[in-house]
Amino acid sequence: MGVGTENKTPNTRMPTDRKDGALMPLDLIMIPESAADAKAERPTWSRRLEFILASVGYAVGLGNVWRFPYLCYRSGGGAFMVPYLVMLFLCGIPLLFMEFAVGQYTRLGPVHALAKVCPLLKGVGLATVVISFMFSTYYNVLLGWALYYLFSSFGAALPWQSCNNTWNVAENCSSGFPGVLLCKTGGIDEAGGLRWELLGALLLAWVIVYLCIFKGVKSTGKVVYFTAVFPYVILFALLINNVQLPGAKNGILFFVTPVWSKLFEVKIWVNAAAQVFNSIGIGFGSMISMASYNKFNNNILRDTLIVSLTNSFTSILAGFVIFSAIGYMAHVHNLPVDNIATDGPGLVFVVYPEVLSTMPVYQLWTPLFFFMLLCLGLDSQFANVEVAVTFIKDGFGPKVLRFLRKEELLVLAVCVVGFLLGIPHITKGGVYVFQLMDHYTAVVSLMFLAFFEVLAICWIFGLKRISIMTKKMLGKPANIYFRVCWLVCAPMLVLCILISSVIQYTPAHYGDYTYPVWAEVVGWGISLVSIVWIPLGAIQEIYNNKGSLLQVSTGHIIQTNDRIKTCVYWAPDSRSILFLGI
Repeated sequence: MGVGTENKTPNTRMPTDRKDGALMPLDLIMIPESAADAKAERPTWSRRLEFILASVGYAVGLGNVWRFPYLCYRSGGGAFMVPYLVMLFLCGIPLLFMEFAVGQYTRLGPVHALAKVCPLLKGVGLATVVISFMFSTYYNVLLGWALYYLFSSFGAALPWQSCNNTWNVAENCSSGFPGVLLCKTGGIDEAGGLRWELLGALLLAWVIVYLCIFKGVKSTGKVVYFTAVFPYVILFALLINNVQLPGAKNGILFFVTPVWSKLFEVKIWVNAAAQVFNSIGIGFGSMISMASYNKFNNNILRDTLIVSLTNSFTSILAGFVIFSAIGYMAHVHNLPVDNIATDGPGLVFVVYPEVLSTMPVYQLWTPLFFFMLLCLGLDSQFANVEVAVTFIKDGFGPKVLRFLRKEELLVLAVCVVGFLLGIPHITKGGVYVFQLMDHYTAVVSLMFLAFFEVLAICWIFGLKRISIMTKKMLGKPANIYFRVCWLVCAPMLVLCILISSVIQYTPAHYGDYTYPVWAEVVGWGISLVSIVWIPLGAIQEIYNNKGSLLQVSTGHIIQTNDRIKTCVYWAPDSRSILFLGI
């Protein structure tokens, strides 16, 4: 590999490693920046700890509190930890390291970074932006619910303790378990009008998000010191309180007791891989975006291990907190634990509020719990919105800023659009809209995007090039563990998850409610909004560029009439353009 720096002289020639003057594959040529090539200095995290906390905050979200505990007990209890840990080390950690490497090396958001890495599949980058923004529009609805519950918990009596509320319907409510529902209508085709109190909560949630990110990583980096750390204080406090309640032991045993026969079911291994994948956030583009604000030589290997292991630890900790409380609830109502445990938002917005209402000193624990949910969700929401903002700045920065004048107005515009798109979720039947969006965005679309991202980086861009990137940033190439996982384990696991998702596909549902056909069609349309950019990007790249499919795919140097075409990267440590000849 030859590395050289050209002088600023007319008609300079690119250095070569071969006697015939041709560039060797994988040459790295350093060209000093000129006035025409000047690139605005990209902001960076003030401290390395800020990036770690922001990444941990993004990975550790509301799904750790409701999805992992339920999935664990339904998939063999303690036995589920075997496939979960296997998938974490074969798939989760290597792919997170891969995304950190791409983001930090290119110093670009997912759209432009993936366009450099694999031009043929550049549509994957745009698809990740679309899915992240779609996700942010309804994820913030959860924060609105958390705010509403938080404010309601300061009353003399908790509103979900009885059915004497405006949103309650007699046939859908009982004074005890299972508590109030988040919907009033009979289905998605009955919107039922706006819930004005939730509209105000949703608006407040977006205002909080804006105030935390409008200054970019400089403001986000300060907020995460609190939002990423405080939830652990509450989780440990709740755990200490819950384990002292009658029946807590039964709930915990129900959560961790291994059913070893489950290990022979393929679905359990697929569920474990999907949980690791979704929890860490591979495929959303957020990790690439956040890593792009790192300094060039930041130790992303250390950060990868911290983020992934902290995420898994939090999932397990949340499982003990949730099931100790559910065991107590089962004891109070003399019901089996599995009659109370449920999946999805209902676990934290229906079951757990009812549990809190029966606890001693519930006036303390209830607001603390919902404030914890707010902190957990905010960190994830910061990253989701930042993906869209980074894409606009990287691709249209000068044009947009010429119109909006300030970057803060760009962030405001993104937040306003997100707020407007979230309004359908806060109607009286909005929970049906929420469940439909979540199923077709976070389940169906994500698996397709994840597969093509891994295909583009691990196989088409190639193992050798990823190793060169890590060597330039960390001083040494990736070890054999990462190389084997990138080349074989991770791609095959993602492919298996994708195939399994297609074979085992089930239409969206909310409890016993089955969606009408038109809603299913809308759901698939939601999925295609993100997926369609992958083939469109490939068609556009093939149409606009000459050469073989391999050359178009990888950005290989094409020598025609002594002219050389290369991929361009920004090398922040030397304020120069780095041409990666592949």
